[in-house]
Amino acid sequence: SRGVHMNILDRINKPNDIKDIDREDLPELADEIREFLVSHVSETGGHLAPNLGCVELTMALHRVLDFPEDKLIWDVGHQSYVHKILTGRKNEMGTLRQFGGMSGFPKTSESPCDAFNTGHSSTSISAALGMACARSIKGTNEKIAAVIGDGSFTGGMVYEAMNNMADIKTGCLVVLNDNNMSIDRNVGGMSTYLSKIRVGQQYNDFKGNVEKILMKIPVAARGLKKSKDSIKQIFVPGMFFEELGVTYIGPIDGHDIDVMEATFRKALKLNRPILVHVKTVKGKGYTHAERHPSYFHGIDPFDIQTGKVMKDRKVMTNTGVFARKLVELGKADPRITAITAAMGKGTGVAAFAAEFPDRAFDVGIAEEHAVTFAAGLATSGLVPVVAIYSSFLQRAYDQILHDVCLQKLHVIFAIDRSGLVGADGDTHQGIFDTAFLSHIPNMTIIAPKNRYELTRAMEWAVAYDGPVALKYSRGEAYYGLKEYNVDIEYGRSEMIHRGQKLAIVAVGNMVQEAEKVYDRLLADGTNVTFVNARFLKPIDTDMIDELSKDHKHIVVIEEEIKHGGYGSLVEEYVMDRHLDVDVTVCAIEDTFVQHGSVEELRRMLKLDADSLYDRIKHIISTDCTE
Repeated sequence: SRGVHMNILDRINKPNDIKDIDREDLPELADEIREFLVSHVSETGGHLAPNLGCVELTMALHRVLDFPEDKLIWDVGHQSYVHKILTGRKNEMGTLRQFGGMSGFPKTSESPCDAFNTGHSSTSISAALGMACARSIKGTNEKIAAVIGDGSFTGGMVYEAMNNMADIKTGCLVVLNDNNMSIDRNVGGMSTYLSKIRVGQQYNDFKGNVEKILMKIPVAARGLKKSKDSIKQIFVPGMFFEELGVTYIGPIDGHDIDVMEATFRKALKLNRPILVHVKTVKGKGYTHAERHPSYFHGIDPFDIQTGKVMKDRKVMTNTGVFARKLVELGKADPRITAITAAMGKGTGVAAFAAEFPDRAFDVGIAEEHAVTFAAGLATSGLVPVVAIYSSFLQRAYDQILHDVCLQKLHVIFAIDRSGLVGADGDTHQGIFDTAFLSHIPNMTIIAPKNRYELTRAMEWAVAYDGPVALKYSRGEAYYGLKEYNVDIEYGRSEMIHRGQKLAIVAVGNMVQEAEKVYDRLLADGTNVTFVNARFLKPIDTDMIDELSKDHKHIVVIEEEIKHGGYGSLVEEYVMDRHLDVDVTVCAIEDTFVQHGSVEELRRMLKLDADSLYDRIKHIISTDCTE
C-alpha cells in the first residue's frame, strides 16, 4: 500500500466495484484515490492536477454507468487516471507512462473500458455522437457519455459536433468539466461566457421559474415567445447551448458525488442530447497543485512535501532558446507577432507576450484558426510566428497548405516538440511534420542542429519572404558543434567533415546522436563524411551530386517517419538522377511509437548511437570495401 492505508480502495479491483461501496464511504474513497494519485505520480510523473480535480466526477459516472458495456469518452484523456483506477488498473499505476507500461491516455488496446483513444483536444463529442448513432442503427441500449473540459471548448470541432448532435437528437450525455483551466488559463469568448454562468445557484433557481414569471407578464400572445426568449437570454445560464438544441443542466458542484450521481441518472434516461455543466477545482486535495494548477498539469517526478520537481539542475531547453530569441527579434522588428494555441508557457510565447502584449495572441485550442489568423496578419505586412507543437500542428494541415503556402505568405512556423517526445506516447510524438509539410509547394523547412543554429535560423526566417518551418525537439538544447557555424544559405546543408566512401547526413536533433557515431568511427580509423542536413526542403541537391562522385554510400539519420521524410526525398532524387551512390535511411518505420523515455524509444527504433554505429559498420564492411 506504499505506506498509505487504502482500506476502501483495496476493494476496487475490477470494473463496477465502486457500485458496491456504501454511499457514506464515498468521500473517504475520494480521499484515498487522491493520496494514491499523488503518491504514484510523484514517482512516475504525469498529469496530476487534471486527475485530482475530477475524482468525484469520475466516481459519480462510474456509479451510473456499467463497464465495459456503456461508453465513456474522455476528451484529450489526460484526466483518465481515476477511470483507470476504477476499472481495475490501479496495480499498474507504478508503470504509468513508462516504457512498456500503462499509457497516460485512454487506450482501447489497454482495456475494453476505454471506449476511444484520445490525446488531442475537442474530439470527444464527435466520437460519442458516432457511437450513439451506431447504437440507434444496431438497436442496442448502451449509455453514451463524453467528458470534456472547458479548455477543449475553445476548439471549433466541439461546435461542429454539437450542431450535428442537435440535428440528430439522439440520447447522448456531455459532461462539461469546468475548472476555468486548460493547460494555461483559458482565453476567449467561450471562457468569458462560462465565467458568467458559474455565478451560483440563484440563477439556476431562477431558470426553473422563468416560464411562470413570464406567463404573468401582460403581453400579447404574439409577442410572448419573443419576450420569453429575450429575457431567458439575459438571465438563464446555458442559453447558448439551449439555442443549439442541447438541453443544459448546471452548473453543479463537481465535488458533490450525490448531486452528480442523481443528475447523471436522470440525464441518461432522457433520449436527447444533454449537457451537464460541472464545476471542479483543478488540483483539488493537494495544496501545491491547487495553488499552481498549470505547473502540475503535466509534471515530472516531484517531492510530495515541497511540490518541487526532482531534477539535478536547470537546463536550457530548445523552447527556452526560442523564447529568448523571439523577444530579441521582437524588440528589433515591430512587424513580428507571436501566436500560440493555448500553450503560451509550453511554447515560450508567454515570454514574448509579457514584453509585447499587443503583438501576442493566444487563440485557445484552435490550431486551424491560429494558422489562418496568422495568414491574415501576414497579408497586412506583419511577420507572424506561429508556435505550435508538432503533434498539434497536424490539426491545421489544410490551413497551412491552402491559406499560407498557396499564397506564399511570410508565416514562420515554430514547430516545438519535433521528433520523439517520450512519455506522452503515440498521440504526441512529433514524427510526421517533415512528411506532411515537405510536399507542399512554397514551404521551406529547416532543422537546426543545435541551439546556436536555432537562433540563426530564426533570424534567417524573419529576413526571408515566404512560409518557413523551423523544427526543434523537446528538452535540453544541444551545445555541441559550436565551432561549425557556416552561414545559413537557402537550401544549403553544412559540411562538418569531408571524409571518404560513406557519408552520414543527419537531420536536426539527430545530429547530436550522429556525432557520437562519427566520433566512434574516427576512433576506429574510419574516415567518413559528416553532414548537417539543415534544409529539409529544398534538399541540397548540389551536396548529393558532389557526394555521389566519390562516395559509395549515403546514410541519412532522422527522427521522423521514414515514408515522406527527408531520407525519402534524398532517395527519390538519387533514383531520378540515376546517381551512382547507395542510400540507406535510418528513420522510423511505418508505425506509431508508444510511450517511454526518448532514450528507450531510440533503442527500440534502432536510432540510438550504438545501433547506428553497428549498422554503419556493417555497411562499410559489406558495401564500401574495395
